Amino acid sequence: MDDADARARSDEVAVLIPAAGGGRRLGGRPKQFRALGEHPVLVQVLLSFERHPAVGHAVVAAPESRVTDVTDRLQAEGLSVLTAVVGGGADRQSSVQHALRAVPDPVNTVLVHDAARPFVAAAQVQAVVQAVRTGGAASLVVPVADTLRRGDADRLGETVSRDGLYRMQTPQGFRREWLEHAHRRASAEDLAATDDVALVQHLDHDVVPVPGSRRNFKITTPDDWALAQALWPTWRDAPERFDLSSSVSS
Repeated sequence: MDDADARARSDEVAVLIPAAGGGRRLGGRPKQFRALGEHPVLVQVLLSFERHPAVGHAVVAAPESRVTDVTDRLQAEGLSVLTAVVGGGADRQSSVQHALRAVPDPVNTVLVHDAARPFVAAAQVQAVVQAVRTGGAASLVVPVADTLRRGDADRLGETVSRDGLYRMQTPQGFRREWLEHAHRRASAEDLAATDDVALVQHLDHDVVPVPGSRRNFKITTPDDWALAQALWPTWRDAPERFDLSSSVSS
C-alpha cells in the first residue's frame, strides 16, 4: 500500500454495531433479528451505513452462540461494508470492546451505533463524522422536551429543570485512539457505563453534541416496535435515509 492509499484508508470510517443483547424489555425474539419490512432490523441498520460514502467498514458483535448464523445471514445480503462478525460480551460495553479489536488499520474514525436504531439518516451520520474529524468525539443528541419530575411509586416530587438536558442517541463517534484508550482504562478501573461517551469523558475529552432527530429512536419496548412497524413503510424510501443533502433536524 502506498502513502496515498494509506491516507485514503485512514479517512475511512468504521462503524461498530453491538448486537449481542437479548432484548428482554421487548420480549420474544431479540429485536435486532426481527423483520422490519423485507429485512431484519440489524440488516436495515447496516444498509443505512452501506450506502454512506464515508463508511468503509462495519463490525457486528453478535451473540457468541450465533456468530456463524449471523455471519452467514449478513454475507447472504451482499453487504460490502461488512468487515467482520465477532462474538459479543456479557454487556454492551464488552461487545463494543470485542468489535473494536476487529477494526482494520489504519482507520482513524470509529462510530458506535445501536443495532435496534434503524431510523438513522445519512446527514446525521455525516454530521457526526465531521464533528469527530474536527474535535475528536461527538454524539447525536435530542434536547429533553417533556416536563421532568422526581418522585417514587407513591407520589411526585419537585420539577427538574430541562435546561442543558439531552437524550443521547447514536451514532456516537470517536477518534479511534481515544475510544481504544477509554476502553482500556475502563477495564483497568472496572468502570461500567451505559454508552461510550461516558467512557471517553472519563479521560477528560470533550464530546461535541450534534443535533439528532426524534425519528432516530431505539426500539426497546413493545410500543417502540409498534411505532417502528407503522413508520417503516414511509421511511423505507425516504430520501433522508440515504441522501446527504436532506435535512434531518426534526
